[in-house]
Amino acid sequence: MTQSIHSTGPDIASQAIEPAGSRLDWSGRLSLRQRILAVNVFALALLAGSFFYLDSYRSRLIVERVSQAAAEARLMSTAMDGMTLPERQSFVAKIGRQTGARVRLADRDGHIVADSWAEGPSFTLIDPDTESWQRHVARWLDEAIEFVVDAREPPKFEGFTSPDKWPANAQGWLIAPDLTHMIWATAPVAAGQPMLLRTDRNARDIRRFVRAERTRLGYVIALVSLLSVLLSLFLARTIAKPLQLLVSAAVRVQAGRDREVNVPRLPSRNDEIGRLARALSDMTHALRQRIDATEAFAADVAHEIKNPLASLSSAAEGLRTVTKPELRAQLQDIIKEDVYRLDRLITDIADLSRIDAKLARTRFEPVDIGKLIENLLQLHKARAKPDNVEIAFARPHAGTAMVMGDPSQLSRVIENLLANAISFSPPGGVVRIAATRIFEQVIVTVDDDGPGIPENAREAVFERFHSDRRGDEAFGKHSGLGLSIARTIVNGHNGTIEAVSREPGQQGARIEFRLPALEV
Repeated sequence: MTQSIHSTGPDIASQAIEPAGSRLDWSGRLSLRQRILAVNVFALALLAGSFFYLDSYRSRLIVERVSQAAAEARLMSTAMDGMTLPERQSFVAKIGRQTGARVRLADRDGHIVADSWAEGPSFTLIDPDTESWQRHVARWLDEAIEFVVDAREPPKFEGFTSPDKWPANAQGWLIAPDLTHMIWATAPVAAGQPMLLRTDRNARDIRRFVRAERTRLGYVIALVSLLSVLLSLFLARTIAKPLQLLVSAAVRVQAGRDREVNVPRLPSRNDEIGRLARALSDMTHALRQRIDATEAFAADVAHEIKNPLASLSSAAEGLRTVTKPELRAQLQDIIKEDVYRLDRLITDIADLSRIDAKLARTRFEPVDIGKLIENLLQLHKARAKPDNVEIAFARPHAGTAMVMGDPSQLSRVIENLLANAISFSPPGGVVRIAATRIFEQVIVTVDDDGPGIPENAREAVFERFHSDRRGDEAFGKHSGLGLSIARTIVNGHNGTIEAVSREPGQQGARIEFRLPALEV
């Protein structure tokens, strides 16, 4: 039973142009089940067209029988040349018994002088009213088929005609009341005493042959029709029904009322529909994760913005009541720090929200990580602040640490890791960065001389807005998004990033990221 799916959500208009070859005009108004049935029924209609061939087969058979009757009549008339009348009468009777036809011989005056039925008829025309109902059904089917194929309407046989209505040297056929064929032919007997010969034969076998062929063809069509309908239903069940399930799930996703919509994956199917189901299921799962991440991100942003806003509100309220210049200066410094914190927070949030879109549109190119780090360190040296932290770089051989990626985004990762390491390093400390290729990976490590990262917090440092800094000097200077941005970019390059342990006896933290190496 066809299931009707109605969307309860708003219609979404697609702006994309419909691909060439996918547009359906009039057939688009039919369901997939109806189109499957229509195609199979059309094939059956072509098979049923073989009934037209049977009509031509019958016509050829009748023409052959008429020609055969005409040839036999001429042979009989030729054989009668030179015979006396008694001999002709005897010949007519003998030929009638042998051929099963009615053979008659008439003189010039139209009198029958010889008739093979003088001693009894050789065939009997059947009265249709006396036949069984099966014969009536068979004749009705014959008439219906002949009407469909537009068969030529033959003259009706109304009895044996008298000699005065016999055309000379002619042949033809009539249709009897029981729909059998009457084949007749005439031929003149020219030598000796001129006469006219006529033969009449009830060719019941023509109807029998055609009916047998139609019966066999009918059985074939009935069997093929049954198989076609069953196959159509099977195709409709294996194609239309799974699509209806997917449509139903997609409608629920689009309506947005069900928090968890399980799109059927159809694991037992390895065809296109199975792949479509699994693709839709994966897409829905990814969409659900993206929505959950967006909601969590929005909640985190709201929480992080509330802190500086509350501080700003308190400081602004204090400025209205505080009169001492030194206290007002402190409040103004607090407002300045909060504004800076909000500006940095909003900037990092905007960058983080655009990274995925940028990576999706960016065409990756070969990047030499060693050269990239070297250029970044030169820029850092040019604008370095007096933080008394040195940067040591173990540069790889040129052209060895090659990856496919976006240079600007990879630069952002390295800048964030360096800034994070410098911020945790004590005055006079050293930040060490190294890049090397090991087998099919390029590995970049950034070490600092800070307090290090506890083992149970090594995953948490990559979460949004995570910060484990101590002291008032860190207030408002870090949004807690640097490592989260770095992980998003590295994941977009099919890489991994993690906090790992340094060598035994060494203090500080190590952040390491790996990217697939480019074959050179």
